[in-house]
Amino acid sequence: MADVTLVTGAAGALGSEVARVLSGRGQKLALVDAEHGRPRLEELAKSLGGACVVTGDITVEATWAEVMPRIEKELGAAPSRAALVAGAWRGGKALHEEADDDAWRAVMAANLETVHRSLRAVLPPMVAARRGSIVVIGSRAAVAPATSAGSAAYAASKAAVVALAEAVAAEVRSAGVRVNAVLPSTMDTPANRAAMPKVDPATWVSLPSAAGVVAFLLSDDARDVSGAALPVYGRA
Repeated sequence: MADVTLVTGAAGALGSEVARVLSGRGQKLALVDAEHGRPRLEELAKSLGGACVVTGDITVEATWAEVMPRIEKELGAAPSRAALVAGAWRGGKALHEEADDDAWRAVMAANLETVHRSLRAVLPPMVAARRGSIVVIGSRAAVAPATSAGSAAYAASKAAVVALAEAVAAEVRSAGVRVNAVLPSTMDTPANRAAMPKVDPATWVSLPSAAGVVAFLLSDDARDVSGAALPVYGRA
């Protein structure tokens, strides 16, 4: 029986590409995103020949209390692999120029709290089964925050995501569960092309490339890799 893999942020550019790559490798998928992403999730699931589609606020514990039993019921098992892709970018101002905490709260919720709550939900069954693999999405900004001037909150949130992943990896390694992070630079997405029309996107990280790295880290081919924060910078 194929493993069940959970993908958060599956309605987005990277999340949907990760889902396509994993589906092509025979994974049974649970596609998770916010309610506004439901049409894209359903279209993606249809294109993949089927998947469990789940929407809701994954920063809330009560959402996961409904999500995990539903996945197990529909797909026959709890996820043994998870790609925690959900996230967001906010920026454009220096920290001292911010008039309120909206940007800070938004990126901390979208980047850090989604990973925190997702880990709290998916780790217990993996630890109990003594097998599992998780990949979180960090950013080059996590290890080179000076490249994120004008979006300090984003850099801080991604640094926290990577630190959380590395600490949790050490906690669950003896239980046979692996946790790794990938650190993309700018990715070649429609949103980034629209936001930066004068930059050559050929220097950016392609979605298939980033998704391939995520799929590798989730796979048994990377069974000896845990606690890594892997740079995926392209030429950006």
